[in-house]
Amino acid sequence: MKTLDNRKIVLVGTGFVGMSFAYSLLSQPGIDELVLIDVAKEKAEGEAMDLSHGLPYAASKMRIYAGDYADCKDASIIVVTAGAAQKPGQTRLELTAINTKIMKGICEQIKESGFGGIMVIASNPVDLMTYVAQKVTGYPRNRVIGSGTLLDTARLRYMVAKYLDVNSTNVHAYIMGEHGDSSFVPWMHAYIGCKSLLELLDEQGRDMADLLQIYQDVRNAAYEIIEKKKATYYGIGLSLNRLVGAILNNENAIMTVSAYQNDEYGRSGLYIGVPAIVNREGIREIVHLPLNEVDQGKFDASCDNLTQIIRETIDPLL
Repeated sequence: MKTLDNRKIVLVGTGFVGMSFAYSLLSQPGIDELVLIDVAKEKAEGEAMDLSHGLPYAASKMRIYAGDYADCKDASIIVVTAGAAQKPGQTRLELTAINTKIMKGICEQIKESGFGGIMVIASNPVDLMTYVAQKVTGYPRNRVIGSGTLLDTARLRYMVAKYLDVNSTNVHAYIMGEHGDSSFVPWMHAYIGCKSLLELLDEQGRDMADLLQIYQDVRNAAYEIIEKKKATYYGIGLSLNRLVGAILNNENAIMTVSAYQNDEYGRSGLYIGVPAIVNREGIREIVHLPLNEVDQGKFDASCDNLTQIIRETIDPLL
């Protein structure tokens, strides 16, 4: 398998999400450099020191240091987690105006650096912030990727596996749509191993209502975690690690990321969570799953929600 020649990663934002991702990278072999950028320069310096002290026990012997946007020029991947945090009771979409301004400023400096790699966006609301990043930088759309519904999908696989008492690696199911309240599960494309989940439920006499409850639990998970501990960061940190690994190692892995739509599902002009093949070029292609009328309606509603916010809130700020 080919790997990128220059395995240098820049992380913009050293909050809980950014540092959960950075910490998880210590178990990712073969990374040469990790650069931490934050408006709070001293915090970035302290985080770099703390991480570096664990390198003798890490899988990767990378160089870790606090830097600035000039360090982006020769990076392979930039991961952006910076932005205002979601507060208890606040939806991801309510963060839009604040984080659009923050993302615009970050991306202008990244573009000025001469960066030519792949951008991964995790700042919320992630589908909208990925749109902002691509619009501001003008980078190829396949090389600007949002974390999308990667975490939602991980939560779904975990909960379905727990419900059926199977290994989560054998649960093949996806959350699609917005990373937020208008997401949905195309259950007709859910499998346990190579067996249809719906067929398995029917054979075992289980109730479809159980799956609907699992989806509700997935959708509400972030709100519950934020209520209990003020923020959610470990799950997304590991999700970002997985995405970065797929890019660095040219895996051609299918992942539910926020990808630019070009009529694959009947919509265009926005980023939203869909299964896509990810490799060293970014998004190689979007995987098209035939959707039934109900699921297509949910996807369209999710797109309509994002499109309205882009038109009314984001585009005027750009």
